[in-house]
Amino acid sequence: MNKIIHGNAIEILKDMERESVDLVVTDPPYLVNYRDREGRGVANDTNADGVLPAFAELYRVLKDNSLCISFAGWTALDGFTNAWTQAGFKIVGHIVWTKDYASSKGQTAYHHESAYVLAKGWPRKPLKPLADVQEWVYSGNKYHPTEKSVENIGALVRAFSKQGDIVLDPFLGSGTTAVASALNGRDYIGIELEQKYCALAERRLQGVSRYLATKNQAKAA
Repeated sequence: MNKIIHGNAIEILKDMERESVDLVVTDPPYLVNYRDREGRGVANDTNADGVLPAFAELYRVLKDNSLCISFAGWTALDGFTNAWTQAGFKIVGHIVWTKDYASSKGQTAYHHESAYVLAKGWPRKPLKPLADVQEWVYSGNKYHPTEKSVENIGALVRAFSKQGDIVLDPFLGSGTTAVASALNGRDYIGIELEQKYCALAERRLQGVSRYLATKNQAKAA
């Protein structure tokens, strides 16, 4: 727990204990060969075999009656939904974040991101469910070409887990899920294929540790 692991998510997940994780929050490659304005791409973004088989392992390591929140792009949605269903997940929710800018344009201008709420078993429904339309907080993509904001990921962590739970992200990128988990009193496990992002995530988490230590000292004073 509370570790960033460098390596291939599918292989690392195979070594994890069955039913040991309370929540998965992840933003996997969308399988679209994405490039941002600076030409930055995402590892495995054209390799479905390096992404989709991870969901079977995620199902295995999740505790019964738990959730996996997975972002996904609509252009490869058939592949994702097939992988989720074959793994054993049921789609029990869909969250949309609306943007005030278009991230791209085709037949329509793309003004949203979306994630799917996937259930293993029958998780208890929350007393105050998260609205399925949320406001997008732009991260600036400072650390990663498809970086999600701590604010948006933090809302998911708070809505679908409780303090002390273990939150797993097998496609950690620059570490946002781990940062959001630590800030909200959750333990985390992050897996990332690219070493440079593992190092970056570790630096961000060191900043979180300093922030929390200062906050606790101020409370004690």
